[in-house]
Amino acid sequence: MAGVSKIYPPQKKVLKDIYLSFFYGAKIGVLGLNGSGKSSVLRIIAGLDKEFLGEVVWSPGYTVGMLEQEPKLDPSKTVKEVVEEAVAGTVALLKEFEEINEKFMDPALMDDPDAMDKLITRQGEVQEKLDAVNAWELDVMLDKAMDALRLPPAEANVANLSGGEKRRVALCRLLLQEPDVLLLDEPIAGMNAQEAKAIAQVIRKLREHGITILLVEHNMEFVMSVCDTISVLNFGKLIACGTPAEIQNNPEVIEAYLGTGAKK
Repeated sequence: MAGVSKIYPPQKKVLKDIYLSFFYGAKIGVLGLNGSGKSSVLRIIAGLDKEFLGEVVWSPGYTVGMLEQEPKLDPSKTVKEVVEEAVAGTVALLKEFEEINEKFMDPALMDDPDAMDKLITRQGEVQEKLDAVNAWELDVMLDKAMDALRLPPAEANVANLSGGEKRRVALCRLLLQEPDVLLLDEPIAGMNAQEAKAIAQVIRKLREHGITILLVEHNMEFVMSVCDTISVLNFGKLIACGTPAEIQNNPEVIEAYLGTGAKK
């Protein structure tokens, strides 16, 4: 991000001349009180907000996934069905493989060698694709992912979930899509201490796999526990950037969070 500013009508400037860059594999937390412009930064980086001043440039070839504060989930689906959206291609292949096997039970197939050959060929193609993604362990993988994020029961209806529960379901779906760059907007909002701890543990696991993570939060303790580099926004300006230790000892950050700066 180079010289990025964001103005909402009539003249509300939420971001003021922001410069922010990172290498692949970075773990960056953007701290800021409510209204400091944190979500605007993520939405611009994700390409969801194109109405801004300045420049945003991505290196080509990277996939990006974003967890929004209010994720869009189909209210008619169950928790398991929403999570399965992340692996829809694999689910479809498993269904096709099952249908192929059922067709072999058709007595008429024995009298049609060409149809039999085509079915055997297609069965081999589908099985090869399923083997490549270890699809036979899909249910086990989904169960582990849902358990790690403390999701509601698999059969629970999405329409009946709280905001924090919906956010965890959306995060599970997003992680299963395996984006190269993960953008998290207030990932623990509306969650209790145990739920937030589960999210922190998952993010630390992601760090071990070299995934790039950029998250925004107002919870300083959470950000300090999962990120290597911290940037601090105050009234739309980037006022500090450094390691967790450097940020905790920065007088300007302390003033912004605890002093008169937080009350302006």
